[in-house]
Amino acid sequence: MSSSPALLPTPAADRADPARPRPARLWRPRRVLVTPAALDFAHGRAMAERAEAMGLSVERLAANRLTGLRDADPRKAYTSAKATLAITVAPPTKLRLQPIPPSADWRFDLAEGCPAHCQYCYLAGSLQGPPVTRAYANLDAILDNLATYAGQGAVTSASAERAHEGTTFEASCYTDPLGIEHLTGSLSAAIRHFGAWDAPVQLRFTTKFAAVAPLLDLPHNRRTRIRFSVNARPAARYEGGTDPLDARLAAMAAMARAGYPVGLTIAPIIPVEGWEDAYAGLIRDAADMLAGIPDLDLTAELITHRFTPISKAVLRSWYPGSDLPLDEAERVEKRTKFGTVKHVFPKPLMQAMRAHLTACLARDLPAARVLYWT
Repeated sequence: MSSSPALLPTPAADRADPARPRPARLWRPRRVLVTPAALDFAHGRAMAERAEAMGLSVERLAANRLTGLRDADPRKAYTSAKATLAITVAPPTKLRLQPIPPSADWRFDLAEGCPAHCQYCYLAGSLQGPPVTRAYANLDAILDNLATYAGQGAVTSASAERAHEGTTFEASCYTDPLGIEHLTGSLSAAIRHFGAWDAPVQLRFTTKFAAVAPLLDLPHNRRTRIRFSVNARPAARYEGGTDPLDARLAAMAAMARAGYPVGLTIAPIIPVEGWEDAYAGLIRDAADMLAGIPDLDLTAELITHRFTPISKAVLRSWYPGSDLPLDEAERVEKRTKFGTVKHVFPKPLMQAMRAHLTACLARDLPAARVLYWT
């Protein structure tokens, strides 16, 4: 990969306390674009000020439309967009929440786009246009809108096994909110919002980053579950620009010690060479990191790799040298409820992987409640 995020050093004093891990890397976008409408909101102005305080180049645009981000060369367009943060206003459609099975009752977005460089990124087939990270300035409206959906839903609210989670709201479908938190502050605001919300509700998000220090002392009231997206070590080469596995596991332990419900999102599961030992090792490493933590509330979500014709084309243009397995001849077609095609692993392999991972969890990490396999 030709583009990777600039890193901020971890102070030695912070490294000395393993109970409070600090980020191994913080994204520094090359460009920060701010629309005029975003500056009408206090949160938009605060994000711009954060970026300026970090010494980043902040451009206040004359109009609300983002332009100049496309290039005839898809690699150049990708590289430029991935290095750009745009502070914008979420459109009205973002306030009409959609269900997000099997994860949660509802999806809401604090931002859209991700600074990481994962070669299997599912956003490649989900979002239109250059992969700019857009952070939303109208945060109060986004959070206030959630009350309309409380007590509704068909994933956790209507499930006998998961009803105790309450109405669940997923905040990481189209972004990694922790990966941009040092620039936005939006995730901390959402955690406070749910912590103060006296109702059976839960905020959920997944991350591949480890910068949890600003979250540890927030008044979360156990209404936020942070899940760490992890993979077998041989798959690390597909996850550019993210924090290392050990840093993520240490961050998960720190959050659990701070009283947060936590989770492992093992994804995307890929039959890399020696996959049985690799995924068994991953689960043992997680178990070692979480050992001895009192009142541990732990879930596991198991997600296999799949791709669509559109996402394959986009990913091949972004990462032309990748060896990520995207051969349709090694997959089977699966039709979605919308009639689109996904290429998934053949049933015998799926069954073998599921049996192996669930057996490893039962043996080495029995505290983990497996929510789903897909």
